[in-house]
Amino acid sequence: MASSDYSARHLSVLEGLEAVRKRPGMYIGSTDSRGLMHCLWEIIDNSVDEALGGHGDDIRIVLHKDGSVEVRDRARGVPVDVEPKTGLSGVEVVFTKLHAGGKFGSQSYRSSGGLHGVGASVVNALSARLDVEVDRDGKTWAMSFHRGEPGTFSDNGQPSPDAPFTPFVSGSELRVIGKVAKGVTGTRVRYWADPQIFTKGATFQLDSLLERARQTAFLVGGLSLDIVDERGDEPVRETFRFDGGISEYVDFLAKDAPLTATWQLTGKGTFTETVPVLDDKGHMVPTELERECDVDVALRWGTGYETEVRSYVNIIATPKGGTHLAGFEQGLMKFLRAQVDQNARRLKVGNDKLEKDDILAGLTAVLTVRLPEPQFEGQTKEVLGTPAVRNIVSSVMVKELAAKFSSTKRDDKTQTTLVLEKIVAEMKARVSARAHKETQRRKNALENSSLPAKLVDCRSNDVANSELFIVEGDSALGTAKLARDSEYQALLPIRGKILNVQKASVSDMLGNAECASIIQVIGAGSGRSFDLSSARYGKVIIMSDADVDGAHIRTLLLTLFFRYMPDMIKDGRVYAAVPPLHRVIAVNHGSKPNETIYTYSEQELAGVLAALKKSGRKYQDPIQRYKGLGEMDAEQLATTTMDRRHRTLRRVRIEDAERAEKVFELLMGNEVAPRKEFIVAGSAALSRDRIDV
Repeated sequence: MASSDYSARHLSVLEGLEAVRKRPGMYIGSTDSRGLMHCLWEIIDNSVDEALGGHGDDIRIVLHKDGSVEVRDRARGVPVDVEPKTGLSGVEVVFTKLHAGGKFGSQSYRSSGGLHGVGASVVNALSARLDVEVDRDGKTWAMSFHRGEPGTFSDNGQPSPDAPFTPFVSGSELRVIGKVAKGVTGTRVRYWADPQIFTKGATFQLDSLLERARQTAFLVGGLSLDIVDERGDEPVRETFRFDGGISEYVDFLAKDAPLTATWQLTGKGTFTETVPVLDDKGHMVPTELERECDVDVALRWGTGYETEVRSYVNIIATPKGGTHLAGFEQGLMKFLRAQVDQNARRLKVGNDKLEKDDILAGLTAVLTVRLPEPQFEGQTKEVLGTPAVRNIVSSVMVKELAAKFSSTKRDDKTQTTLVLEKIVAEMKARVSARAHKETQRRKNALENSSLPAKLVDCRSNDVANSELFIVEGDSALGTAKLARDSEYQALLPIRGKILNVQKASVSDMLGNAECASIIQVIGAGSGRSFDLSSARYGKVIIMSDADVDGAHIRTLLLTLFFRYMPDMIKDGRVYAAVPPLHRVIAVNHGSKPNETIYTYSEQELAGVLAALKKSGRKYQDPIQRYKGLGEMDAEQLATTTMDRRHRTLRRVRIEDAERAEKVFELLMGNEVAPRKEFIVAGSAALSRDRIDV
């Protein structure tokens, strides 16, 4: 902003906001879409803070077609009276003064999300235009700003940041633009982000907005958040309202089947803190204050091993953790280690020690702390820095878990036993996987006697060029041995249908010979210890029969890869072979040899036969229908399925990991009822001809 834009009266105000414009990253993290979303949540958080205080239960966010965004609430409204120290209205103070507002030196908010007092003023400084309307005292008050400077726009009822702007010179005016009924209060803020600040292409991300709105509705029970996106051809509207607490949030986040019920652990603690406080003379005086910190935790363990822990301070997400998350993990570790030591003989622990990952495996938790004026590392509020919170959260965790584990209720006893067994099983799996990882590197079968004897390895040490075929049964293995290129194609036979790992525990999976062999041969470990760079093969190809049993085996194998070696799929290393269904011998006239045609579906076969008939050619009857790979001879198997020059492979991909997780849980998980509903609902679309009987 050029200095000529300033009026003398507001020079002191704009000096503060100019620092924001020069170093926006200090306040909003970045100037791309992420920073744009941060600005939006600074405004929304002010409305949420009012709802936390019991003022208003409805917030509406509108993304307008012109690129502006509007936030409306029905709370108390920004104060409109004159603030005595500055001589400015409360609205102007909030939107132009850094570190000013109801969250400093007053009891207006016991805990709040807008914690630095800079949120509204920072958004104002980084906006080409900001309009605020306040319903209060029976009137609607309004004020507009241009890059932080108060004034008026001449827009003829069509608000635009490009409209002519006249700054206030002798005094600011908080305009009265209407009347409201007695008792009606609220605030409406609409702003246009400044293109001079934000990068080209930065836009408000609807998915991000919806995700955080849902999260906020979970954390503030009874609050309704209404999102309207008017930017597309058709408006998009979503409303979130949850009367449950964070226990309901945990159930929403958890992706695996529950091992325990959702436990809610609550407590509080006090600590003293020395902070500078303004005295009557306007001087900052160090003052020792006693603070109270409320802790609320909801958690549950599931049958999987993925961890989902969300932490919040006064409902503001702290994705990078901080002292509260450190205290949570410290208390969890301290208590569960002691429990495992007490039950070491029953659990057959041995000399191994629990690590954090063993305890967190399969854990879904939401941690919230509420305290006045928490210390954050930077305005982006991603890391809590208040030191005393760590010990308070840790103490609450130990105390509440001790009560849960000493409970005499049958359900509590059963669940606490399952938790101990799970974390010990995770520890044993980690130790076992580490041993595999250390000993299994790229060697051939003669060099490494620890590899399964049934593995038919290849000669090449070139990982990128090598392929592992997982074949079904010994009969297919015998043919595949003759059909393969032994330089770079390895074979591992499996005996029928392997364990359904979606239902089984980690220890059961490792105890299954077929699953253990596959993990051992690939050589990259499993679960959390999986290391893609240690994989012994560039491609893993599942080669099963082209029938229902073959499809089932393929699904079970894919479940194993998805649950314990997902990086293999994400990196595009897992394939399914596509063997033919039919072999047609087309008869040629004269001495010309007959032509062999392979088809891969009933439709393709019908098309080939029709084409032969149309051209007047005959074919040998009966047409061979392959029921399994063992029915092919080596030449046929090589030509159709293994030879790189002629074969067809189907690459397995994860385009949407969360959706894939839900599908695997639906089809392969413990819950039978949803699977039955899925089968019944889709039965009409299934042709009887597709069922191999």
